[in-house]
Amino acid sequence: MDKDTYLILRVTGDDRDVADALSTPASRSESPPESTRNIEYRVDAEELDRQDFQRLRHDREVKAIAQPMPLRLIAPVSHSGPAAGRVPIHGATWGVYVTGALQSPYIGHRVTVAILDTGIKADHEAFRGIELIQEDFTGEGNGDKHGHGTHVAGTIFGQTLHGVRYAVAPGVRRALIGKVLGMERSATTKELVDAVLWAVKEGAQIINMSLGIDFPGRVRWWVEEEGLEADLATSRVLAEYRDNVRLLDNLVNLLRAGSAQYPSALIVAAAGNESKRDVRPDYVIQVAPPAAADGIVAVAAVQTVGEPHSVLTVAPFSNIHPAVSGPGVNIYSTWNDGRYAFLDGTSMASPHVAGLAALWAERQLKRYGLVNPDSLEAQLRGQSRLDRLPSANYLDVGEGLATAPLD
Repeated sequence: MDKDTYLILRVTGDDRDVADALSTPASRSESPPESTRNIEYRVDAEELDRQDFQRLRHDREVKAIAQPMPLRLIAPVSHSGPAAGRVPIHGATWGVYVTGALQSPYIGHRVTVAILDTGIKADHEAFRGIELIQEDFTGEGNGDKHGHGTHVAGTIFGQTLHGVRYAVAPGVRRALIGKVLGMERSATTKELVDAVLWAVKEGAQIINMSLGIDFPGRVRWWVEEEGLEADLATSRVLAEYRDNVRLLDNLVNLLRAGSAQYPSALIVAAAGNESKRDVRPDYVIQVAPPAAADGIVAVAAVQTVGEPHSVLTVAPFSNIHPAVSGPGVNIYSTWNDGRYAFLDGTSMASPHVAGLAALWAERQLKRYGLVNPDSLEAQLRGQSRLDRLPSANYLDVGEGLATAPLD
């Protein structure tokens, strides 16, 4: 009998405690319950046939089963509009300026950030003095042949050079770089889960992910490689998609619920670039996984119409139903050729929000001596603003533009 690889989330502990941890959405829990101290969990990859699968469905310790799905980069989009925002404001990029990071007394000091992306150009001048801990999940080796991960890293913690501050949290001095997207082989949701658990174990307080599940690619694989009809392939991939989202939901809830005892992290992810409002106003696409998973902060992209940057609008490509928004058009940051580049996308907005989370995390460390991911999310959501977004609605921008702590 044929066997396939599955991801299996196993949770042990008192049944009532486990149920409480899994049933309380991470984004709504105010503090981890004491009972979660008795919960342990792990994610295994196993080869299963139909009988094995059916048996595990009845195993009380098994809370989620999913076939790994391929990941893809949420690739930057081309931008043909005016270069609004390219002129530095008070020595900073427009994104650093409008989020209040430039005015904040915090810079991300003592905060560890993880980036799960295409890797990083570690010897870029902007990363001197930063401890970069790299882990490759693609089999291609460390480094960044694409450039995307390097750009994301620069937006979070790149050092101010040449007179322009473009990083939201330049005080970060320790970063975890998980390479999950390669040029020849990108990882699957299996490696993504491995990377998330690795980052948490290594002490990340914030994790940024500018990637998505490759739904269309998976459908094409079933059609072209396995010979399924298009409707059967789509149905099968929908089931895989649903199972992976459920697994991520449960995993994030467990991470959050156990944060009183175990290390945990706030996960920030790009909402996706598939919408086309510039083609038709109602051509909008729902936020893409993994950002769609419960407890992950999905980030939309906004753009400026120009100085003094008092009016922002949603970027035409940005997907709907995010949690918050960040600057995502004409974003200047580091590139893998050792220079710098402007890019557009929710992939550029997400690291702005991750950087802002680092500022809020530093504030928590100074005041309480620890970082709580639930409080971080509450602060990001609660301090997001709509005053620069007069024409935006909740579906497009969530709570609004994420902002930095100013006290």
